[in-house]
Amino acid sequence: MVDGKVLVQATLEVPADSPEATKVVKHLRTELDKVSPDILVGGNTAINLDVQRAAAHDRNLIIPVVLVVVFIILALLLRAVIAPLMLVATVVLSLAATLGVSALVFDHVFGFGGADTSFPLFAFVFLVALGIDYNIFLMTRVREEAIRHGTRRGALNGLAATGGVITSAGLVLAGTFAVLATLPVTFLTELGFAVAFGVLLDTIVVRSVLVTALNLDLGRWLWWPSRLARDTSHEQQRETEPTAVG
Repeated sequence: MVDGKVLVQATLEVPADSPEATKVVKHLRTELDKVSPDILVGGNTAINLDVQRAAAHDRNLIIPVVLVVVFIILALLLRAVIAPLMLVATVVLSLAATLGVSALVFDHVFGFGGADTSFPLFAFVFLVALGIDYNIFLMTRVREEAIRHGTRRGALNGLAATGGVITSAGLVLAGTFAVLATLPVTFLTELGFAVAFGVLLDTIVVRSVLVTALNLDLGRWLWWPSRLARDTSHEQQRETEPTAVG
């Protein structure tokens, strides 16, 4: 007994890092809290549980805030609402696909026991930052071309002008992050693979195919509520005008 406090040590019948041990700690905390809120449950399992909860809290707070800030920046830059919503949605879709593929590779190829609790947040930060960067590069050019040639021709011209640069930059960046997968640190290996795969997916599939296809499908409504969405007086004329090829 120290300062009126008593330390009671108990040994778990299951491995300390198992899901069953986590359930035991949760159950103990729930039941002991009914006796007194001053009773604390510690140990390695409890620490891991607290770290997981803190990581989940940070993830649930930071990810929505970042997406909202990104949406506001894109809305101000593109002077539209639909286009930023579409771009943010594609980034989230790319992130979800990357995390899903990474989980399969970590379990069935690398044979890792699990991922670090902070891995999803780090992967999100890197992939969203890079994905939005490529989005801005592509969509600002698409908007410039749409003003001169119409939405459809603008989407195709914008992709033609920026596609090669975006893909090349993605390949270089993916190769850089892939180097992390060679380090003998599980977290860095996971992060390196996830970012490298996510960048390739984003530049080759999402940015080049999905975003351009959505641009063509949404048409002028992509730029709502800006004047570009309402200016239909010469839209069809611009769409059908021949484009000079140099």
